[in-house]
Amino acid sequence: MRFCYRLVASIIALFIPLTFCFTQVPPKREFRGAWIASVVNLDWPSSGARGTNPDPQRAELVSILEGLKAAGINAVVFQIRPECDALYPSTIEPWSYWLTGQQGTPPGSPFDPLQFASQEAHKRGMELHAWFNPYRAERQLGNYPLSQNHIVSKRPDLTRDYPIYSGTMPNRKLTGYLRILNPGLPDVRSYVTSVIMDVVRHYEIDGVHFDDYFYPYPMTDSLNQAVPFQDSDTYVQYNPKGLSLGDWRRDNVNQLIKMISDSIREVNPRIKFGISPFGIWKSGVPSGITGLSAYDDIFCDATSWLQSKTVDYITPQLYWTFGGGQDYAKLAPWWSDQAKNNGRHFYPGLAAYRIAKASPPNDSYPKSDWPASDVLNQVRLNRAVAHGNVFFRARFGVIDNLKGFTDSLKNDLYKFRALKPLMTWKEATPPNAPSGLTLARTNTTAILTWTAPTVASDGELASYYVVYRSTTSPIDISDPRNIVSIKNTASYVETNLPPPGLSYYYGVTALDQLQNESSLSNVVLVGVEERPPVVASFQLNQNYPNPFNPRTIISFRIPTEERVTLRVYDILGREVRVLVDGVLGAGEHRYQFDGTGLATGVYIYRLIAGSYVESRKMQLVR
Repeated sequence: MRFCYRLVASIIALFIPLTFCFTQVPPKREFRGAWIASVVNLDWPSSGARGTNPDPQRAELVSILEGLKAAGINAVVFQIRPECDALYPSTIEPWSYWLTGQQGTPPGSPFDPLQFASQEAHKRGMELHAWFNPYRAERQLGNYPLSQNHIVSKRPDLTRDYPIYSGTMPNRKLTGYLRILNPGLPDVRSYVTSVIMDVVRHYEIDGVHFDDYFYPYPMTDSLNQAVPFQDSDTYVQYNPKGLSLGDWRRDNVNQLIKMISDSIREVNPRIKFGISPFGIWKSGVPSGITGLSAYDDIFCDATSWLQSKTVDYITPQLYWTFGGGQDYAKLAPWWSDQAKNNGRHFYPGLAAYRIAKASPPNDSYPKSDWPASDVLNQVRLNRAVAHGNVFFRARFGVIDNLKGFTDSLKNDLYKFRALKPLMTWKEATPPNAPSGLTLARTNTTAILTWTAPTVASDGELASYYVVYRSTTSPIDISDPRNIVSIKNTASYVETNLPPPGLSYYYGVTALDQLQNESSLSNVVLVGVEERPPVVASFQLNQNYPNPFNPRTIISFRIPTEERVTLRVYDILGREVRVLVDGVLGAGEHRYQFDGTGLATGVYIYRLIAGSYVESRKMQLVR
């Protein structure tokens, strides 16, 4: 496989900058992520929406998620802790300045951005990975007043300052200081772990994600001399193994990663843990690569995390194009080998933002003007060497359609939906299949509803459902071109009905949190051959829609001809409507209930068919 990876990289490098002229078979499983950055209001909320009114913040976030979904993105990496602060209600750290404009000030009304983001992402079939910056306490000292419960205010002894210089020689000047938590202190490791585990315990997230800020990126001063990080006292006090300074710093980071990894697996082993390090592990590795060494300069040894299996995926920030000293065609296959050899996933970070003529604010990378084809060709290469991609960033990169980049995702590379890659080392038991798939047909829509599966052998229920549509039967669920929707509710409204003379077959599978997929449900048909399916048992389905106003569909099936009654009662047991009272033939039956004139509330519908009796609740909401 290594030879194959090298060969693909060589072929792509040879033909760049030519655009690929062939169409790849779309993968059914691919991690298609995007970072949503909150620091400096890069993606969300915008500086105009920053404040205590949550309404524009909600609207902006929904707009971002809708834009990402339309582009084919199936996972978001949502920044919730940029500077030892919180974009969620925390008892440990203060509300973020980037949310309200004043650190420690809560948003108006009961608004929990993380909970809202998680719910909205899951509605759209997306994973949400909570993005933490592990050590950064202040991007620049004095940028804004700190809250009294910020870690810098409470425990300044846990922090260290590092000078920031800007400009080129001979005009290089000190412009401020970065403040970070001191990675060498055991109390810091315990503190950071407590923050992350607070989120793991209280939120429905799919992953925990770290960015590339560990020890400070090295600076040179106005004399062009390297600026040391001042931790010699900590080195003397907390170095029982007698390690060299570099090895000790790397060990400090590794201890934190292991502590968090072990804690996540203890509390919720289904939550994924991934890190996005700087894209060069060591200068000169692989051969021909030059640049800052994450291993030597920020003391980040990503290969050790893979070897110890403390991470589930690695997302190196490969923010370079093909060719040169940071050749993507060399770096991507090298990182792929590191992940593959240790049984972990590789989702490289891609610099979609560098397609633009101007870089976003506070960007440490050079301004660029890439053709969109550079990043698109990276995606193509990744399909040979990686499990997906993560784009930086959501707004300035993906949904802003820089040079038509988003259109190319929608119409080509991400035209068809994809499930996330399987992590069999975490859990591999598929959920049970949905049952009772039924169809309510109108002139313009087909409403599919189904019954959620029972609990699987590992104790899990379905988290999502995959709706398949095919013009042939049996439906090939290995072909992603047959996927029309991924949902977290047990219904789907189809507006793309088959043209005259053609039929569509529909089926549904269930996914658990780790994307293990069930077998296919029963199949229903829309089109010229539409006919009642043969059924083997009684089934009363949940009404759709529910809640409803004022009309809803109630469907059921019976295996033999029976005398049937279907009545609706209010919550006090008073009969409000008789929908059926007579003999019906075997098959599926659908009836509309019109609640016009009835009060808001819970109603009960009851089916009696021979000896079969079943009731369900439904809610009318005005």
